[in-house]
Amino acid sequence: MKIALIGATGFVGSAILQELANRGHHVTALVTNVAKVPALANVTARASNAYDAADIAAAVAGHDAVISAFNPGWGKPDIQALFLQGHNAIVAGVKQAGVADFLEVGGAGSLFIAPGLQLIDTPEFPAEWKEGALGAREALNLLRSETSLKWRFVSPPVFLAPGERSGQYRLGGDDVLFAGEQPAGISVADLAVAIVDEIEMPKHIQQRFTVASV
Repeated sequence: MKIALIGATGFVGSAILQELANRGHHVTALVTNVAKVPALANVTARASNAYDAADIAAAVAGHDAVISAFNPGWGKPDIQALFLQGHNAIVAGVKQAGVADFLEVGGAGSLFIAPGLQLIDTPEFPAEWKEGALGAREALNLLRSETSLKWRFVSPPVFLAPGERSGQYRLGGDDVLFAGEQPAGISVADLAVAIVDEIEMPKHIQQRFTVASV
């Protein structure tokens, strides 16, 4: 497939890029700094502005699917507003380009830890992640009303870390996945496996899903 990957050099984006390349897909890596894109077979780096819908539209036109691993940067105080600004521009650009197949990587904060209670609304939710998580939750809410795209929104589990690629994972929906009594985790490499699997064999059209280690 010909796939455009936004944010291809971030923590999650770089793992997705490697997984796509390993499977032989033709990837356009849309990034701020093309020098950071590794030299991989069938990967083309392209400088792009995630806050500019017209720029996104031009960059993703002609692709079979778009994956957005966009993140403004956790250290920015206005990350919530920036996350939504980027989300809105990316979605508008993808629609303008006529690409229907769209997957967005969000956060775990909007997963439900109990009936009617999302992680982000619990007292234990880390303050340093809250503004970004609020932006990601609002992006999901906006996507839920989107009818013209075959969108998917993936929330990582509570614990996401570097680690080996096992190629195995389990799927969930809107609720936190657990490992025993503790929230579950996954390696970023296996998160990338789940994301590319969803692009290749869609199972969650116009849905949010989550994953965790087996």
